[in-house]
Amino acid sequence: MNNRLLRFISFAFLFHFSIGISQELPPIIKYSPISYEGGNQNWMISQDTNQYLYFANNEGLLEFNGSSWSLYPSPNETIIRSVKIIGDRIYTGCYMEFGFWKRQVNGRLKYTSLSSKIKNKFINDEILWNIISYDQWVVFQSLNRIFIFDSLKGTLIIVPTKNGITKSYKVNNSIYFQSLNGGLFEIESGKSKLVSDNLVLQKNRIVNIFSIDEGLLIQTEFNGFYKLANAVLTKYATAIDGELASTNVYSSIRLSDGSLVIGTVSKGIFILNKEGNLKYHITQVTGLTNNTALSLFEDFDKNLWVGSDNGINCINLQSPIHSRTDETGNLGTVYAAKIYQNKLYIGTNQGLFYKNSATNEGFTLINGTKGQVWSLFEHDGTLFCGHDSGTFVINDANAKNIYSSSGTWKIQTIPNQKSVLLQGNYSGVSVIEKVNNQWIFRNKIKGFDYSSRYFEIDNALNVYVSHEKQGLFRLQLDPKLLNVRALSTYGSPKSGKNSGLVKFNNTIYYAYKEGIFKLNAKTKQFDKDKLLSSVFEKDQYTSGKMIVDNSNKIWLFSKNYIHYFSLSKVSNQLKQNVIPIPASLTNAMPGFENITQISNFDYLIGTTDGYYVLNISDLASQNYTVSITEVTTNKLGEKSNYQSVKNEGEFRFSENNISFDYSVPEYNKYIKAEYQYLLEGFQEDWSEWGTKSTANFKNLSPGDYVFKVRAKFANSAIENTAIYSFTILKPFYRTNLALFIYFLLLMVGSYYIHKAYRRYYHKQREKLIEENNRLLEIKELEMEQQFMKLENEKLALDVDLKNKELAASTMSLNSKNELLAFIKEDLKKTTENSASLSVKSVIRTINKNITEEDSWKVFKEAFDVADKDFLKKIKQEHPLLTPNDLRLCAYLRLNLSSKEIAPLLNISLRSVEIKRYRLRKKMDLHHEQGLVEYILAV
Repeated sequence: MNNRLLRFISFAFLFHFSIGISQELPPIIKYSPISYEGGNQNWMISQDTNQYLYFANNEGLLEFNGSSWSLYPSPNETIIRSVKIIGDRIYTGCYMEFGFWKRQVNGRLKYTSLSSKIKNKFINDEILWNIISYDQWVVFQSLNRIFIFDSLKGTLIIVPTKNGITKSYKVNNSIYFQSLNGGLFEIESGKSKLVSDNLVLQKNRIVNIFSIDEGLLIQTEFNGFYKLANAVLTKYATAIDGELASTNVYSSIRLSDGSLVIGTVSKGIFILNKEGNLKYHITQVTGLTNNTALSLFEDFDKNLWVGSDNGINCINLQSPIHSRTDETGNLGTVYAAKIYQNKLYIGTNQGLFYKNSATNEGFTLINGTKGQVWSLFEHDGTLFCGHDSGTFVINDANAKNIYSSSGTWKIQTIPNQKSVLLQGNYSGVSVIEKVNNQWIFRNKIKGFDYSSRYFEIDNALNVYVSHEKQGLFRLQLDPKLLNVRALSTYGSPKSGKNSGLVKFNNTIYYAYKEGIFKLNAKTKQFDKDKLLSSVFEKDQYTSGKMIVDNSNKIWLFSKNYIHYFSLSKVSNQLKQNVIPIPASLTNAMPGFENITQISNFDYLIGTTDGYYVLNISDLASQNYTVSITEVTTNKLGEKSNYQSVKNEGEFRFSENNISFDYSVPEYNKYIKAEYQYLLEGFQEDWSEWGTKSTANFKNLSPGDYVFKVRAKFANSAIENTAIYSFTILKPFYRTNLALFIYFLLLMVGSYYIHKAYRRYYHKQREKLIEENNRLLEIKELEMEQQFMKLENEKLALDVDLKNKELAASTMSLNSKNELLAFIKEDLKKTTENSASLSVKSVIRTINKNITEEDSWKVFKEAFDVADKDFLKKIKQEHPLLTPNDLRLCAYLRLNLSSKEIAPLLNISLRSVEIKRYRLRKKMDLHHEQGLVEYILAV
C-alpha cells in the first residue's frame, strides 16, 4: 500500500512539475530555414535605417524586410560569419574575404570587395568573425588579427597579435579583444594595449563585455560574470549562475532597458533584469527553433532576435501580448478562465487547473475535475465549474460535485433571485439552489430536453435557448421554475453552425453566419443589428460566439480580427474597436473562443495549446512607414527583371507584367500590418485591406500609371503613402516615330500603288486595245475569209461555169465533128457516084476541120484555163499516163459519162470502158475507190 501511495505521489509531483515548467512568455516568432530559404545557422545580425534585418547565414547574406526574405550568396560561396550595417553600407566577412554591399537603384544589393588587394596577405584558412564600427573606421576581426578599414581614405591597417584573438568587443568608445592565454587588450592608435592579464581572463573565453558605472562587466563562457574596476577583477553573481555552470555561453547582449540576454549552446536563452534576476528562460520547448543561440540582436522596436543553430527567432519583448504555450499537452485546450481569490483558474479539456495569479509558477490540477471543463462562473462569492461530469463548486484547490446527472454547459443568474441559479445542461435546463449556505441541485425544468449550451433569461422568466441544429427557442417558465408553460420555435433567424447567444445591455443578441440579431422586447422577435453584423460582412465568419466582460464590453471573433464594442461615454451608441489578430495565429477553437478579463486592461484568451494575455491599453501603433521594396517586371514564362524602386520608372511594352512588393518593417507575431493599394490609370477604387504584401498586374496597356500603397498597424493608419509613378511605353509599332514611318510608307506605298494602278490600267487599256485590234483583225480575217469564201464560191461557180461551157463546147465540137463526119460520109457516097473536084475539095476541108489533134489542142488550152495544173498534177502522180490517158482524165474531170466521151475519142462505148479500166490499173486504184471520185479529188 505504501509503495502504491509513493508511486502516486511521485506521479502527481512529476505531473505538477511538467505543467509548471511553462511560463507566460512574450510572443516568439519562428523562422525556419525552409521559410527563409537559407542555411540553418545564423552567426551575426544587424539592422539598417529602413529597419530591414540582415543575417550572416551559412548560405550568404540574408535580408528580411518584415514581409519577404532575400538571400544574397557570399562572393566566394562560403559561410558569411559577420555582418554590420554602417551608414548605407552592409559590411560582411567570411572565409578569407571581407567587403560591403550597397543597394542599387533596382533595390537589389551589390557587393564590393575590400580585401581583393590583400589576398596574398591572408593567413591560410583565415575567417572574419566580427565587425565593429568606430567613427570612420570599420574593424574586421579574424581569429588571428584585426583589419582596420578607413572608410574615408579607403586604406587598410592590419593589427597583428601574438597569440591570436578569441573575440573583439566595442564598449563605449573603446575596442577590446581577448588574446588566447594573453588576457584582455585594447586597441589604441592602431596598436594593441594590455588591459588585464588576470588568470581568469587568460583561461576563460570572454563572450562579451558591457559598460557599468564601476568599469567593465565581463561575461565568460563557463564561469559567469566578472567586474573589472581599477584593474581589479571580482565575481559578479546572478540568479542563474548555477544554470550557467552546467552549460557554455556562446553569445550575449545588453538590451536598451538594461536587461541582459545570455545565449547558450544547450539551454536556450536567459533574460535577466538589471538586478541579475531571471525574467525569462526560453528554450526549444517553449518556443525557440533550437537551444543553441549563435547570435543575439535587439532591433529598433526592442524585439529580441535570436540567430540559432537551426533557424531564426524574433521575441516581441515589448508586445502587449504574453502567451503560455503548453508544448507537453498536459494543460490542453483552454475553454474557460477566472480570477478567483487571487488565483487563476484555467478550465481545459484535461480538467480544472489553478495557480497563484501573482506568480509565474506552474499550474496544479484540482482533484476530481479530470476531464472536459466548459465554463467557470462566480456568484455570491462562490466559484462554479460547468463540467462534462456535471456541476462543481470550487473552494481553493477542492472541487465538490453538486450535480452529475448530465454535463453542464453554462450557469446563469435569474433576475431578482439571488439564491437560485439556472444551468444549461446536455439535456435541457435545470435549477440549483442555495440552502443553508450550501449550493445543491433542486430540479430539472420539465418540457424541454434539448442541449442548452447557450441560454439567456429576461425579466419575465422567458428563457431563450440557441441550438445550432434545432434553432432558436423561447421557453416561458412558471414562477416556481418547474415546468415550461409554452415553447416557441423561431423560424427566423435560422439555426447555424457555431451560432451564439448572449445578453448585453439588457438586450439578448443572437449571432450566426447571416449576421447578429437583437431581441425586440415588445414583439419578441429578433431584428438584425447593422452595426454588429458589419463584423461578419467585412471579414469572413468563423463563429457566432459572443462574450460580455466585466467592463460591459461585448467581444466577437472573425477570421482575421478580434472585435469588441463598448458604450460611448457621451452617448448610448456602441463604439467599435478592432484588434487585428487572426484566428490562425491564436489557435482558437472555432465556436469555443473564450476571453476573460483578469484586470482593467488585461484579457486572457484561451487557445488550443494554452492561452495568451492581451493588454488592450498597449496596442498603439509605433511610427512605422510603408515602402515599396521591389518592383519587378517579366514576360510570361521568363524570370523576373528587377527595376528601379525610385519614385518613377519607365518600362517597355514587353515588360507590362509588373509586380510590386511593399512592406512595413514590423516584426510582431500576432498583430500584422494590413495594406491597401491603388493603381491609378487601371483601378478606380482602393483594394480591400489585407495582409498580402505584394500586388501583381498583368498585360497593362501603354500609358501612365501611379501605384499607391498605404498601411495600417494595430488598427491605426500609418501616416505615409508609398507612391510609384511609371509609364508603360507603347510598342515600337505604335510610337510616333513608327506612325511617321507608317505615314511615309503609306505615302510611298500610295505613290507606288497609284503608279502600279496606272501601269496596270495602262496595260489593261493597251491589252484591251490590243484585244480589240485583235478582234478587229479577227473580224477582218473573218470578213476576208468570208470574202475569200465568196470569191472561192464565185471562182468555183466560174470554174463550174467554165467546165460547163467547156463541156458544152466540147459537146458542141463533138456535135460539129459528128455533123461534119455525117456530111463527109454523105459526100463520099455522092463521090462514088459522081466524082467531082469540088466535092473532093469539100471533103478535104471537112477532114481538115474534124482533125482530132486540133480539137484536142483547143480543148486542152481551154481545160488548162478552167482547171489549171490538173494535167500536170495527175501526170506527176502517175508518170506512166499517156496523152490519151490524160485526155480521158480531162473528160472524166469534166464529169462526162462514157457515152459522152466515146464520140470525143471517136471510139466505141466499150472502148471507153476498156480505157477507163486500164486507167484504173495505171493509177493503181483500190477496187472500192471510184475513178471519177479520185480524179475529182486531185
